Amino acid sequence: MADWKANLLETDDRIRDLLATVKRVAVLGIKTEGQADQAAFYVPQALARAGVEIVPVPIYYPDVKTILGKPVFRSIAEIPGPVDLVDVFRRPADVAKHVDELVAKKPRAVWLQKGIRNDAAAEALAKAGILVVQDRCLMVEWGRLGPG
Repeated sequence: MADWKANLLETDDRIRDLLATVKRVAVLGIKTEGQADQAAFYVPQALARAGVEIVPVPIYYPDVKTILGKPVFRSIAEIPGPVDLVDVFRRPADVAKHVDELVAKKPRAVWLQKGIRNDAAAEALAKAGILVVQDRCLMVEWGRLGPG
């Protein structure tokens, strides 16, 4: 499995190719409208405005039933159907807690937001055949490299 490093996307061309095919994004660690000034809310909000289907997966806010008008799921595993990309808003040390459920769900890609890097988790995901982007803002890269 020496080629797993090919699943770590670091160049604009590879990221552009990924973004061109993304239609459904689960957001792990999404915030609510009450935290609209935080990236974990306004990044998925911007993607939704760009036509991306957002699937909210908050870590906190147990009483919240919808975010961005979409039903909330309490884990990646609960999400019905396929997911193109999981956008992760978790502290770097907390990413490892989600590796098993991410591998089980098998999204095409996992995106660790700006400031989030966990090389061990990225390696595990990449070895499972999942594309991984680390330490980049999905909203910024979508605007720079994404479709439309």
